[in-house]
Amino acid sequence: MNKVYNKLLNCYDCFKSKIDFTPDIALVLGSGLGDYADGIDIVAELDYHDIEGFPVSTVLGHQGKYIFGYVNGVPVVCMKGRVHYYEGYNINDVVLPIRLMKLMGAKVLFLTNASGGINTDFCAGDFMLIKDHIASFVPSPLIGENIEELGVRFPDMSNIYNRELRKVIKRTAALLDIPLQEGVYIQLTGPNYETPAEIRMCRTLGADAVGMSTACEAVAANHMNMMICGISCISNMTAGITANPLTHKEVQETADRVAPLFKKLVTECIKNIAQFIE
Repeated sequence: MNKVYNKLLNCYDCFKSKIDFTPDIALVLGSGLGDYADGIDIVAELDYHDIEGFPVSTVLGHQGKYIFGYVNGVPVVCMKGRVHYYEGYNINDVVLPIRLMKLMGAKVLFLTNASGGINTDFCAGDFMLIKDHIASFVPSPLIGENIEELGVRFPDMSNIYNRELRKVIKRTAALLDIPLQEGVYIQLTGPNYETPAEIRMCRTLGADAVGMSTACEAVAANHMNMMICGISCISNMTAGITANPLTHKEVQETADRVAPLFKKLVTECIKNIAQFIE
């Protein structure tokens, strides 16, 4: 058996032995949403350390556990703390948590993150609906022997961020009177922030925001035929766009400032997405 798939199945068996819950929506909690799970109807938690062979986040402030519960009656599984490629993990380990949530039963993957703004029409604190991404600067999680049990060898990526889900999110934001930008997200490896020259490159390629996660997760989920949507919090403007040095403190401060609005938007989106997929 493929060793990547075998590891995934072992993690799934570990989950099944501890948790009896089937989510409809999988939510990855990025910066600014770290305490989102505190507001849902929690029925169970599973620490990443308690899943044999599971990758554990090493980023300060990223708690590592799955939260199972209900948002407005919708069964969800939340990832409280994601794993990043820059932490030194193999790309298959980075996306293992996403693949596991699909095996748990999740039909939709809702990705959130904090990112740097490249588009000069954006401001720190804006929300950007991800309409597409550029993942060419990190390894594809599909490299190597294809896992036929998960998906096809050459998956189509033309609608990776589902058009219908994007419509739902845009309608939801409009009803809540929450401004929502839309754009292309590019994932670079990190952990260093980008140079002004790299940002000019990203802008030339058509990217509106840049970060160190998300795109590889979307690729793995799309391979497994999940419906995917994503919202990025523009936590800072990037090097060359702003004259100020970039710091993680600035990213966290902005994410925390807009967190109440972000939580409100995500909660209503989950309710409306659930109605769409029923």
